[in-house]
Amino acid sequence: MVLMGPNHLDFCIPHNAALYLGIMVACIDDTLNVNELKELFHVNIPKIIVAQSVRTSDIEKALNLAEVDAKIVTFDESNHTTLAQLLEVSNKKAIKDFQATDFDPEETVAYLTSTSGTTGVPKTAMLTHKNIVFGVPNMWTMFEKFPTPTRLVLVISPAQWLSAGFHYLFSAILKYPRLQTSAPVTPDHFADLVNKYKPTYVAMSPNLMTTMMAQAKCDFTCFEHVILGGSAVAQELVEEVKQITKTENVYSLYGMSELSGPVVQHEYPPAPGSSGRPIGSVALKIVDPSTNEDITEPNIPGELWVKGPNVFKGYYNNPEATKETFTEDGWLRTGDILYRDDSWNLFFVERYKLLLKYRNHQVSPAEIEEVIMKHPGVFHVAVTGIPDKECGDLVVACVVPKPGCSPTAQEIKNLVKESLTDSKQLRGGVIFMKELPTTSTSKVNRKKLKELVLTLKRE
Repeated sequence: MVLMGPNHLDFCIPHNAALYLGIMVACIDDTLNVNELKELFHVNIPKIIVAQSVRTSDIEKALNLAEVDAKIVTFDESNHTTLAQLLEVSNKKAIKDFQATDFDPEETVAYLTSTSGTTGVPKTAMLTHKNIVFGVPNMWTMFEKFPTPTRLVLVISPAQWLSAGFHYLFSAILKYPRLQTSAPVTPDHFADLVNKYKPTYVAMSPNLMTTMMAQAKCDFTCFEHVILGGSAVAQELVEEVKQITKTENVYSLYGMSELSGPVVQHEYPPAPGSSGRPIGSVALKIVDPSTNEDITEPNIPGELWVKGPNVFKGYYNNPEATKETFTEDGWLRTGDILYRDDSWNLFFVERYKLLLKYRNHQVSPAEIEEVIMKHPGVFHVAVTGIPDKECGDLVVACVVPKPGCSPTAQEIKNLVKESLTDSKQLRGGVIFMKELPTTSTSKVNRKKLKELVLTLKRE
């Protein structure tokens, strides 16, 4: 089942119902255009799609292009079956006698969630019910109350993010109310929600927190717990959030979709700058990414490898990517560089993956590169990001023209605009280069490219 729509009250109805029935749930970005939907439908092959009526035309076109047959259901009134109509069950006994499907939680996939991709559109990770059982509870290890660990949780994650789905599940289990909105979370809207309802818990990206602290006119002291994650979190930001909220319960957490959420927990007080210590149900090790040898000494950066019951099942319909992600003996290569101290507090250094993040959206450079390469005057292209305090990454394209050709920056921007959604636009501009920096193996040197774009002229 594909779910796409804003984070409104009805979204969790088909979401939770599908999980009871053992149906795989794929929550996707409601802003994706026809081409992007086509790629996702081609991979996920949904049987049913629940969406807003305003998107049904694009969904129909994408299904046709992907050659996928799926039933469309709408949250609101439309020419298709509506969710309200599905919920009209005349047989009351059937409702009373309903039982959840009996399935193997270790094998049955709960979520299909989009994650980073290095050779095209983002891949789709399979999280089983077992993964969720072991992964999600780690979000609450810093709380001492059960149930109702906090009075009111502000959910600002888009519906397609795992963190939103986790709250759909755990708000019922832990008995806490959710405060959520179907409107875009602008600074003004954020301020209205905070000032009116006084939520006590929020989780958000460091970039979004920076924006809200600068632009949202509200009293942050209602927040008793703040979680920061999704990208590198500066200790300076943690201290700023502590100051504005008047609480010491501000934490940076490390996790990823393939790990069913966070794999760390914080002791009190947390080590400054740390993302936390490993949770009890997982095995972690830091490995030299060049030699694959274990790094046994503290304070030496390396790639984090993980093994445990929270590690995902693999990438849906993509055995090649799954094989590349796991070692022969079952360790998950995270692609992230961290180091540890003597007490096994983990410190995030940088991400090896190419995934960029613009606000709440994941952006695959390879996907944008594929579009730009369709321009007849482009010989080579590499896409990277320019760090931005509020937005995360501003997407920039480095273009090598074909000999004798003179493509313009506007032509490149227009091509991307015509093909991809708003979050993937070239807000960082276009840089024309004679050649791209490469490694000894003739691959694009992404690290060097990130350094160059900060110094070269952008159009």
